[in-house]
Amino acid sequence: MSTNPDLLTIDCADCRFQESDVCADCVVSFICSREPDDAVIVDMSQLRAVRMLGNAGLVPELRHEAR
Repeated sequence: MSTNPDLLTIDCADCRFQESDVCADCVVSFICSREPDDAVIVDMSQLRAVRMLGNAGLVPELRHEAR
């Protein structure tokens, strides 16, 4: 987790759903063209936007859950 309270770090390497069907349905996998094990950092306004899109059914929800 980031030390900056205005940023959220999503690190797939510490997610218990890594390489599962849940991972494939996560917004990080859906939106980001990332290399395996790369962390994704978003600020709080971006996180709110991602959550709104997920709640509207336009993208998968954030499924990250730390191990």
